[in-house]
Amino acid sequence: MTQSNAPDPAGGPEKTYFDALRAGTFQIQHCGDCQRHVFYPRMVCPHCGSGVLSWVQPSGKGTVYSTTIVRRKPEAGGDYNVALIDLAEGVRLMSRVHNMAPADVAIGMAVRAEVIRQGDEPLLVFRREGDQA
Repeated sequence: MTQSNAPDPAGGPEKTYFDALRAGTFQIQHCGDCQRHVFYPRMVCPHCGSGVLSWVQPSGKGTVYSTTIVRRKPEAGGDYNVALIDLAEGVRLMSRVHNMAPADVAIGMAVRAEVIRQGDEPLLVFRREGDQA
């Protein structure tokens, strides 16, 4: 993990998170007091209330905790999955498992984070562990 204690620019931790995504980097916060990781970006640690949060690059390794299929007409882009992912660092986030049929995404599946572009915007998605980008 890499760590940065640089102060957040105007806009706070959410802006810092999205700026990193735009640069192609996925980062989460780490509390210097209780030593736990934090996601979604915050000003204070939800575990201990400390304001000593720094930015770290997680391993990207995760496990599908839950998944569902959002049904759409083919002309609207077709079906896609929405998944809750537990990162190895102990945080849970919502994303999707990319480049596989929504029905094939399974609870317990090992996945790895990847930042992709959707139009002009960055998007954090996951791939099944072992699948190539």
